[in-house]
Amino acid sequence: MNTVDFDGQGEGVQRNCGLGATKKCFPSSLRQNLLTAAIHRRKFSFGNYHRDMSASSSPSIVLSFEDARRVVEEHAAEIRAACFKDAHTQNTETLDLVSAAGRVLAESVAADRDIPPFPRATRDGYAVRSADLAKLPATLDVVAEIKAGAQPGEIPCPVKSGQAVAIMTGAPVPAGADAIVMVEYTSGQDKPAAIARVEISRSVAPGENIVARGAEAKSGSQLLTASCRLNDAAIALAASVGKSRLKIFVRPRVAVLTTGDEIVDLDTEPGPTQIRNSNSYSLAVQIQQAGGEPVLLPIAPDEPKRLRELIEEGLRSELLLMTGGVSMGRYDLVEPVLAEMKAEFFFTGAKIQPGRPVVFGRGGASKDDNLSAASESQSAAEGRKHAAHGVRRGSEAQKKQAPEGRKTSPLSPTYFFGLPGNPVSTMVTFELFARPMLEALAGMLPRQLSFLHAQLKSEIRSKTGLKRFLPAILSGELENAKVELVRWQGSGDIAATASANCYIVIPPDRENIPAGDWVAVLMR
Repeated sequence: MNTVDFDGQGEGVQRNCGLGATKKCFPSSLRQNLLTAAIHRRKFSFGNYHRDMSASSSPSIVLSFEDARRVVEEHAAEIRAACFKDAHTQNTETLDLVSAAGRVLAESVAADRDIPPFPRATRDGYAVRSADLAKLPATLDVVAEIKAGAQPGEIPCPVKSGQAVAIMTGAPVPAGADAIVMVEYTSGQDKPAAIARVEISRSVAPGENIVARGAEAKSGSQLLTASCRLNDAAIALAASVGKSRLKIFVRPRVAVLTTGDEIVDLDTEPGPTQIRNSNSYSLAVQIQQAGGEPVLLPIAPDEPKRLRELIEEGLRSELLLMTGGVSMGRYDLVEPVLAEMKAEFFFTGAKIQPGRPVVFGRGGASKDDNLSAASESQSAAEGRKHAAHGVRRGSEAQKKQAPEGRKTSPLSPTYFFGLPGNPVSTMVTFELFARPMLEALAGMLPRQLSFLHAQLKSEIRSKTGLKRFLPAILSGELENAKVELVRWQGSGDIAATASANCYIVIPPDRENIPAGDWVAVLMR
């Protein structure tokens, strides 16, 4: 039997081979006290890149997945409340329908008339008086024909007893008729003409195969609400009421800052111990999918001064995502730099795998309201060097003219996430924590994580304590759904994760899950 083991630190080792309980979230006052204590008791010495995280320091703020997610959702709710308090504070633009697809609506859309504006036939056949079909077969006189788009003058006088009108799908139903008999239940002429007869072999109920006037929407009723994401059906609905242009929210700018001396840009040949910057590009895709506009900053070295400059630049966006530098290593400097900036931390870890060191917070004071000329020039130069990779870059991107209508954000200071540097951890923690914040900034209504369920193909052996989101392949549907972990070497294995289409979710209290058990699955 194939099995997969996971050690206590949360890393998976591939061998040959209901969700966790929710804890009560900290009350706001207690959580704030913990945060304040944590920030002020930590000791940092930037000169030698050392930070004191010994037992004498205040404990880090590590929450269960459920509590961490709840904290994020609380702040996302604050964002929505701030954004919608005054309509004039919104950053909006107006686009044509096709360009607005996939964006977030910033206005309501109402019906300009009843929908449908007339009683509409839903089948090809005959408009009849249902009472005439009490005795079958029934033979009726065909007195007219109505096609879709027929003008009022082309619609015959009320249908009388013993009469029928040949009618096409989408055509207006004439007065007097209260049902449509499908052509399949009739015999007579293949192409009915006026002054003919038709034999009907099936009775119909009043209203059958007819959509009454205003049944879909009454004139003035709201069809689309602000904050909905415009999919194909929403665009079609807007078009049906004559809206050729829509007011939408401007995409929030999300700064992406990858950290680490071991990271090099795509255009740089990596040394034997260096790796190319993949996290910025996976995040850029996730940001776009979630409704944001990614702004990629230069790679931050393991040097506090330059790291702070780039963090300050990132905090000029609506959201800052940092990857790497958030764990317990000697050169993990993101938290110390943010603490020096007096940032507010909401949590500094979550009991999940991968992604345990994830950090969530807000703000941080800049040494100068504006970036230094040297820092801004350096960011702009590095941004221009990589402009060919399809995303906006650095200071020039931040200063680029925004769409007409963009105003100063009512939210200050900026929220940030410190995401673990391993690529799979980065992708998972974005989906679990950063996406809800970004969707709130984009103007969307809150959404819950949506889980499917599938049967395990192979046994999983795990240790308790962490909620695990492990890359897997889902096949089949409904009661035939099967899922199996991909063969991966831990949260740095991009190649294995690229072959996955979902994550198996293992609750923190599950130790061994036998093959055949049903497990929760989160789609990628």
